[in-house]
Amino acid sequence: MDDKKLIKEIKKWRKKRGALILAHNYQIPAIQDIANFVGDSLELSKQAAKSSKELIIFCGVHFMAESAAIFSPEKTVLIPDLNAGCSLAASIDAEELRHWKAKYPDAVVVSYVNTTAEVKAESDYCCTSTNAIAVVNAIPKDKRILFVPDMFLGAFVQKKTGRDLIIYPGECHVHARVRPEDVLNKMKDSPEADFLIHPECGCVSNCMHYVANGDIPADKTHILSTGGMLKYAKQSKKSDFIVATETGIIHQLKKQNPKKNFAPLRDDMVCQFMKMITLPKLLNSLVNLEFEVKVPKNIAEKARIPIERMFSVGT
Repeated sequence: MDDKKLIKEIKKWRKKRGALILAHNYQIPAIQDIANFVGDSLELSKQAAKSSKELIIFCGVHFMAESAAIFSPEKTVLIPDLNAGCSLAASIDAEELRHWKAKYPDAVVVSYVNTTAEVKAESDYCCTSTNAIAVVNAIPKDKRILFVPDMFLGAFVQKKTGRDLIIYPGECHVHARVRPEDVLNKMKDSPEADFLIHPECGCVSNCMHYVANGDIPADKTHILSTGGMLKYAKQSKKSDFIVATETGIIHQLKKQNPKKNFAPLRDDMVCQFMKMITLPKLLNSLVNLEFEVKVPKNIAEKARIPIERMFSVGT
């Protein structure tokens, strides 16, 4: 079946099932284009919760579908491919976090949303790349903080807040491969472009250092979440941008800003897990109601606490 026929069938079955299709910014263009909403993981979970639809098809990776299930326990959440995992979320599990908590019993645990429901359930606060600084700043200064699992986001937050964080050595395999020389070389090749970098990137601390030293211009360097990148690009008067995150977001950036130019920092910043969701798999999910993502009630209730604490910070 070609893409046109697949899209027609997906639309037919979405209407028949009364389904809401959500797609992450890193999904393939065809999935982004057919989704009801496209955004970052937390934004999509919020959309699932406030929608009147009882069936949610989450086109993203597994921990994101778990978050949607936590937000919407009364709804059915499906993911088109159960193997769509996340190297960052997989870098720590609940048992490993309990081990670290035993080493630092007085520490407050702040977990990035890119974690499993079980890890969230062992945490005191959750955070996103957008609000991580605000969440850490909201914790009393006399408290030690165990930050999991992204070491690059943790280093960024530590520099921004001045707090002494205990940072777990996890990473996203896509963002981790970015090197400082990639940034310097690309900016030399495109001196007029603004540089948008995700705080999960392996070069983020070096970039902050380069900005401080004047090696790269502060007014052209913006450390942002995917949602922040989309917002900045739309309001910016600039026409050229270098984007340091998973390449899937380029489609959404171009779609929202057709007269502007966006180039990936590296062409190989591609997450094979995000690209596992395809049109045939999405259609199968709608037709056969596969594959349901459930979070046990006791885990969901515990995981909801650090998420609600994050929201109480007001970001």
